[in-house]
Amino acid sequence: MSASAVFILDVKGKPLISRNYKGDVAMSEIDHFMPLLMQREEEGALTPLLSHGRVHFLWIKYSNLYLVATTLKNANASLVYSFLYKIVEVFSEYFKELEEESIRDNFVIVYELLDELMDFGFPQTTDSKILQEYITQQGNKLETGKSRVPPTVTNAVSWRSEGIKYKKNEVFIDVIESVNLLVNANGSVLLSEIVGSIKLKVFLSGMPELRLGLNDRVLFELTGLSGSKNKSVELEDVKFHQCVRLSRFDNDRTISFIPPDGDFELMSYRLSTQVKPLIWIESVIEKFSHSRVEIMVKAKGQFKKQSVANSVEISVPVPSDADSPRFKTSVGSAKYVPEKNTVIWSIKSFPGGKEYLMRAHFGLPSVEKEEVEGRPPIGVKFEIPYFTVSGIQVRYMKIIEKSGYQALPWVRYITQSGDYQLRTS
Repeated sequence: MSASAVFILDVKGKPLISRNYKGDVAMSEIDHFMPLLMQREEEGALTPLLSHGRVHFLWIKYSNLYLVATTLKNANASLVYSFLYKIVEVFSEYFKELEEESIRDNFVIVYELLDELMDFGFPQTTDSKILQEYITQQGNKLETGKSRVPPTVTNAVSWRSEGIKYKKNEVFIDVIESVNLLVNANGSVLLSEIVGSIKLKVFLSGMPELRLGLNDRVLFELTGLSGSKNKSVELEDVKFHQCVRLSRFDNDRTISFIPPDGDFELMSYRLSTQVKPLIWIESVIEKFSHSRVEIMVKAKGQFKKQSVANSVEISVPVPSDADSPRFKTSVGSAKYVPEKNTVIWSIKSFPGGKEYLMRAHFGLPSVEKEEVEGRPPIGVKFEIPYFTVSGIQVRYMKIIEKSGYQALPWVRYITQSGDYQLRTS
């Protein structure tokens, strides 16, 4: 079972627009949602599912809106939440910014989209590219004549239109990995994981069949390729775009698919592996007679010398009552952001194996202020092109199309910081 009705509410809980899919829940039930949410918030017991009598509210907050699905039955909660986030994605594609104003300005299109996205409480067409073929931004203009159902809705391949043609057939593959890291004040790694995604930009004619080969450990073991010469990675929590043939992947680990046209995320994965911190930070804080403080930060690139981290930003917390900043850096520039009580040290280009220093001097009020709050961690942002921390590789991309044209696949690897924090003593 899925949703009975979907509501979009403003920040005060007033319904802006709603769609009743099954008629088994009174639309007035939504009046209980906001008081219930505020009560739970005051009690510190707020949950993503709230109940009033036999009615359950499954909700998410986005910008200044609440998206709420109601149900009487024991619904598939993960399906409902996925659908609510899909609504956000589709509306954002249509209106650029999803907020109260964009809903009020586009009531007609929103109604049309809610009609197409779900039928009798079950998700239907949720691909924004397909929806844009027949629900346009001029959707509120009445057109006379026969309504035409786009062929993609009735196709076996609902995510790709027929008759697509390009002069030059190309596929661009981006392998993007984000490193989440938490290091304690003693230098021990508390949390370490890699979250990766493979994104494609497809410019291919016709209905091509694509096969992607990765250095997947399970595949290597199945095919007898595992060994010291063949580096492989063990992927966890793999999620695929709907175009991937899951039965084929389960059977022989082949990633086979007919791709949508243009940009899309083919797959995402996670590796909970011990990652050596790519940029290591050491900091020393000295206070002098409660009148000034000196912070010294040392940053070291712990990745391959031939790689370079770009757009590095190191956020160093400073006391909330600090003033009169002075900086000295061996590379890059530092600036004080008083509203965040932070110094941001920016380094445009940071080669592997290099070490850099930053010194910051601040004045402090003469009145001694006890440090009640704990010191926030140092945050690091960076991007390293042509490099993956997991060692994942695209071994091949086969493109098969009945016309037999030649197509070029291009691959790019990027490692970037996710939630990357180092605590200081």
